[in-house]
Amino acid sequence: MSFPIVVWILTGLAAVTVALTRVRLSGDRAAGRLSISPRLPVVHVVSGTVALVLWLGVLVAPEDTLVGGPLVGILAIACWWVTAICGLLILARWLPAKGRHVPEPAGDGWSDGPGLSVLAHVGMAAGVLVFTYAYLTAAV
Repeated sequence: MSFPIVVWILTGLAAVTVALTRVRLSGDRAAGRLSISPRLPVVHVVSGTVALVLWLGVLVAPEDTLVGGPLVGILAIACWWVTAICGLLILARWLPAKGRHVPEPAGDGWSDGPGLSVLAHVGMAAGVLVFTYAYLTAAV
C-alpha cells in the first residue's frame, strides 16, 4: 500500500472522528467522569471541519493554485493539530477521579467506557503526525 493511500484512508477516518465526536457530545450529558467545557467540542468540530476542507484542497488541487499552495497546506496542518489537541483534551473527561463526592462515570450507549474515545482521538493524533510528515516530505 502506497503512502498517499494511507493518507486518504486517515483523512476519511479523521472526518468520521470529528463528526462522531460532535454527535456523541451533543446530548445534555456526555459520557465520562468529569464535565468538560462546552466550548471544547465546538472548537474541535470547527477546526476539524476547516482542516478537512483545507486538507482535501491540498490533496486534490495542483500545487501551483491557491487552494493547493503552501499557505493552505500549512493552515490545514495547523487546524489538524488544533483538532487533535482538542480531541485529547476531550479525553480528559475519562480521567480517574478520587474522592468521596466523585460521581460515577456516565454512560451514553456508544460503549461501556472510554475505549471508543481513546481509539478515535489517539488515532487522530497519530494521523496528524502522518499528515504532517506527508506534507513536509511532499509525499502528497
